[in-house]
Amino acid sequence: MGDVLTGFHTVWEFDTDSVLIRFERGIRTPKLLQALGERRIPYEALAAVELAPGRRGTVVLRAVPRPGADPLMDVADGQLKESTDPYRLVLPEQRDALAEYYADEIRAALGPDAADPALRPLVAAPTPPPSFKAYDGKASFDGRSVAFRWFWTGASSAKWKAGDQRFAVEELSGVEWRSPELAGGHLRLVPRGGEDQPPGPADQDPAAVVFGMGYGLLHESLPFGAAVLEAVRAAAPSAPAARVPAARPDPGGIADRIRHLGALHDAGLLTDDEFSAKKAQLLAEL
Repeated sequence: MGDVLTGFHTVWEFDTDSVLIRFERGIRTPKLLQALGERRIPYEALAAVELAPGRRGTVVLRAVPRPGADPLMDVADGQLKESTDPYRLVLPEQRDALAEYYADEIRAALGPDAADPALRPLVAAPTPPPSFKAYDGKASFDGRSVAFRWFWTGASSAKWKAGDQRFAVEELSGVEWRSPELAGGHLRLVPRGGEDQPPGPADQDPAAVVFGMGYGLLHESLPFGAAVLEAVRAAAPSAPAARVPAARPDPGGIADRIRHLGALHDAGLLTDDEFSAKKAQLLAEL
């Protein structure tokens, strides 16, 4: 097609096999869209395209991705608000005929398997932040493994007992994300073989970090989860790899953790043996 369609905060540039979606960086553009910057969507990644009246004299053109085609939308799992949906283009209603034309052009370019889930990712995951802060810990991802380092001010005693965690992507089968804009927001890693096991509370699960007011922000945690899911799907489904050892904590951090363990012990949440064993483990890391 080779044409450009400009909407509010978003521009679609059409090519013969894909559409490049670019997002403005203005103050009115949602932070998630600003973080995404631009995304190239092959037509084979789409299941359909929809056109509907919008609010306040607008018309909305929306592409519908196939399940499995876009890690970002798979992780989001329908939880995004309309304003942060990267597949929506909002236009003045005077451009309704033009929007209909492009909707027909995209429909004509859809692949033969548009009605079926994609067998592999067809859209690249966005570049994630190397880490983000959750309420109870810091989540980091280096492309090969995900690390959770707990905050003594927010982590539960169950997570402190388990210690900091690191998961190689080969150990994982998926990512569960619940938006920080909803109650119970969290990011949970699903281990291979554990897909059918009912998850427990996220604040007690060492494979999950919990969001909260100002923590696990949408424009950070969602691209993070999408990048992890992309890496998990790219990893060969072979035997689970050995867990990568967690990075050695700094001495100040160890001292804080020992003090926190002492508080848990004084409160009766740790037995004498549990406290002694965990304290010895932390001291051995100095």
